[in-house]
Amino acid sequence: MTVLLLNFSAPLQAWGDSSRFNYRDTRREPTKSGIIGLLAAAQGRSRSADLADLAGLTVGVRIDQAGQILEDFQTEKDWRTGKAKALTWRYYLADARFLVAIEGDKDFLTGLSENIATPKYPLFLGRRSCPPASKLVIGLTDQTLDEALNSHPWLAAKWYRRRQPKKLQLAISQDCPVSETPDEFVRDLPVRFTQRARQHELRPVRHRFTWIDNPDGVGNDDHNNHDPFALIGGDSSCTI
Repeated sequence: MTVLLLNFSAPLQAWGDSSRFNYRDTRREPTKSGIIGLLAAAQGRSRSADLADLAGLTVGVRIDQAGQILEDFQTEKDWRTGKAKALTWRYYLADARFLVAIEGDKDFLTGLSENIATPKYPLFLGRRSCPPASKLVIGLTDQTLDEALNSHPWLAAKWYRRRQPKKLQLAISQDCPVSETPDEFVRDLPVRFTQRARQHELRPVRHRFTWIDNPDGVGNDDHNNHDPFALIGGDSSCTI
């Protein structure tokens, strides 16, 4: 098996799994439905196309830069009639970055990688208002899904790294093997994307963490050794 690695990075992302009517929420990490939708768009599949081959891929997500929840309160008016429509609340993840790992057949993933690089339809990170901010494809690896999620270099921005400790945990959410007990069931496994008859099944999910070193981070020693007089050439150890 082979793993395709993707970089999901954008000013705004939105990954809803239980949105209803006027409230459009977002999870803290990309859903499998959203990932499969992006792959299907890259291939040029129609909304009524069969998704069984894409749904059968094993998916894992590592949260490299936890985004902030942003609430967008929207009003809308029909320009033809002047009649106001229902109010909506939409939630987004701001400044988030994710390492997405997809495990499957090498030839199939190679084709997907090429499709993403030259997509048939525009690609978005959850919603049409959320285009990716950087190149999506990182590459292919012969590592297992777990190995790739544990060992791939951290994707966080420099400013974000400086605000984190020197050693930290990154959260990982991935498809749960049938031999293990899932931590959560998420209704984000798409059966069809047709607008009038969308259908999603429950997906067993496993949550875990991996430790990483952060040379740019802030440690306890940095605070303990802080000298407020250093910038003005003084010595805080002197006594009067």
